[in-house]
Amino acid sequence: MPRPETDIVATRIRIMDAAEHIIQEKGAISFTMTDLATAVGMSPSNLYRFFESKDALAEAMAGEWFAELEIIMDGLVSAEMPVEEKLYQFFAKRLMVKRARFEDDPGLFESYMELGDEHFEVIKGYVDLADHYMASILAEAMEKGYFKGLDLDTVVSLVNTMMQPFCNPKLMMQMMHLATDERLRIVISTILSGLQAHDEQVPVKPELHIAG
Repeated sequence: MPRPETDIVATRIRIMDAAEHIIQEKGAISFTMTDLATAVGMSPSNLYRFFESKDALAEAMAGEWFAELEIIMDGLVSAEMPVEEKLYQFFAKRLMVKRARFEDDPGLFESYMELGDEHFEVIKGYVDLADHYMASILAEAMEKGYFKGLDLDTVVSLVNTMMQPFCNPKLMMQMMHLATDERLRIVISTILSGLQAHDEQVPVKPELHIAG
């Protein structure tokens, strides 16, 4: 008789919880599926019935990591609010989640970053999805007259570069004390007011330098 779906889900969650403990102790690179099978008290062959590979396990753990963030991004794209506030909230709400996770368990946070490095091809789809949501908001801003003279791909690339301290988890671990809501508000305002093509038709506005 097939195992009930609820049992399968519960077992997968138990396996992922055990994997979290192992990557904290051994690191994402060092731990093996054999280690994990031992930790959950099952044979490796039985473990592979739930996760066919370490990549599959990493993908499931990444799905749990990004689930809350995806809900936030999806809700903001369709939200009825000024695009200026929407762009700010796009980073502010995710920053709040990541900061809370880091403060709750810095070691686990760092372990997840290591896991993402080792299995980047697995999580790349989630990174691309975040870019897609951001591009939707930036396109809306362009319709309102922002980013004159620039195409959407260029705007996405530039904004991604400038927003790294507020969205890149690995960089945030080093700069968490600087990634404040107040600074984020200033940076978003500066991007909206100053990011445009530099030519004779479009005047260049003075840059706003943020103290370190």
